[in-house]
Amino acid sequence: MLRETISVMRDFGRVRAIARILMHYGWGDIAERLGKRSWLRRAGNALNSEASREIMQLPSEVRARLALQELGPTFVKMGQVLATRPDIFPPNWIAEFSKLQDQVPPVPFEDMLPGLQEALGKSPFEVFRDFDTTPVAGASIAQVYQAKLQDGTPVILKVRRPGIRENIDADLRLLHHLARLIEAEVEEARRFNPTEIVDQFSKSLKRELDLALEGRNTERFARNFLNDPNTRFAKIYWEYTSESVLVMEKIDGIPGNSLEEARQAGMNLPLLAARGADAVMKMVLIDGFFHADPHPGNIFFLPENKIAVIDCGMVGRISLDRRNEIADLLAALVSRDIETLRDILIAWAGNVVVDEDKLGADVDEFICTYDNAPLKHISFGTLLNDLTTIMRENHLSVPPDLTMLFKALVTLEGLGRQLDPDFQIVSHLTPFVKKVIIERYMPGTLWRKGARGVGKALGAVGDLPGDVSQVLKEAGRGRLKLNLDLKRLDHFGHQLDHSTNRLAMALITASLIVGSSIVMTVRGGPELFGLPAFGFLGFFLAFVIGIMLMISIWRSGRD
Repeated sequence: MLRETISVMRDFGRVRAIARILMHYGWGDIAERLGKRSWLRRAGNALNSEASREIMQLPSEVRARLALQELGPTFVKMGQVLATRPDIFPPNWIAEFSKLQDQVPPVPFEDMLPGLQEALGKSPFEVFRDFDTTPVAGASIAQVYQAKLQDGTPVILKVRRPGIRENIDADLRLLHHLARLIEAEVEEARRFNPTEIVDQFSKSLKRELDLALEGRNTERFARNFLNDPNTRFAKIYWEYTSESVLVMEKIDGIPGNSLEEARQAGMNLPLLAARGADAVMKMVLIDGFFHADPHPGNIFFLPENKIAVIDCGMVGRISLDRRNEIADLLAALVSRDIETLRDILIAWAGNVVVDEDKLGADVDEFICTYDNAPLKHISFGTLLNDLTTIMRENHLSVPPDLTMLFKALVTLEGLGRQLDPDFQIVSHLTPFVKKVIIERYMPGTLWRKGARGVGKALGAVGDLPGDVSQVLKEAGRGRLKLNLDLKRLDHFGHQLDHSTNRLAMALITASLIVGSSIVMTVRGGPELFGLPAFGFLGFFLAFVIGIMLMISIWRSGRD
């Protein structure tokens, strides 16, 4: 607790700025929600009183989006992550979070120049030719410039904004503190693991800050698609690239959001949609390494209906076991296998106690909703939303590593429908799901899996005598320990502490009454109102402490 307090005080300036924005949008009641102490109530009421009447008339989800937008890049990106969690928020909140845009005013080149010069080791005007100081694109983390190498090769420079790492680090520390506070005080929020969500978000955002890592991601995608002539990734120039600067090949193509230009160029838009979908399906189900933000701004259309993918800073990773679960989930949806679908959702829930009969009935109703529906009439985003609604109503939560995947698939579907109104993401999923399932039962895969299992079993048998011997030695020395992990034991400790304090106050009150009664029988010494002064003061203190004790007991009963 002391370490967390010091951390918050360290970022006190940022805390004040956040509090001011929350005040403005009427979110002072966060204090009321997160704590029961009277000073938190008063703080929350004071903050709420600062919000304008016009703002308070807006729906809560709109005020939340506006506050996140003004809080800056870290909170905007956090809102974008929350937009992928329909298992936590209802549809109206998801719709508002989806409106969050990572748009900030550009930083003047004079402010960008010192960091760029430090990263390159000399002036960028000496390293490159025709360096254009006007950014062609920009976001919260970096700005993009155009230049040429000394041999005339056009390149793109992605340069990190000055001071952005320090600002994001401060925001992440505060988010971690807030997540721990929510997890400790809001019981219904614990099943969503707020600290784990923030941990996942923090790791993802810190990876985005490392532009050299984005370069390595781009090269990994290029290797994975080496045999795919229809998908391209930019070449990275490592001699100029560092953590704060990324220099890559300039790809000349039609931006993915310029559909009319693509039509005028004679491109086959449905074919582009199909090739983009196949590329993302390969990333997810075959490679286990996918682009987590395939929106139109990160796609270029090239001649011969090829596609190029840029901005590989936000990526997701899917383990082999998780890929198999996804394949089983999609296969269960297609085959309307209620039991398999229910079992996968329960497995994702972890240790949460589930009413399996209710969950099975909800899954059955969900599948019947899409029974015999034409593929082109099924929205994958709506399907995911319905599925996660079932999870929310059954007190289940989506594993954090799947939120980025769901976001990527929904974004992909939106792009595909823009290119082709009859785009069917499910039809692109099916062949990849079949391939994953068939691969699982191939002789080579079964042999490798069996060999690993036998190796682990033999290792466990070989280690067993040593493990048993170690346990017996510890028991003989009296050092054998049994650790019990009791949930909310800290809360029980606080309750016990409060009870002990009240008991001590009661004993003090009783002692004061008895002692004052004895003093009252002794004449002599100073008097007050005709009574022995010390006896009178003792009764008065006993009265005050008794009143405090009654108020404390009344408050604890009300809470």
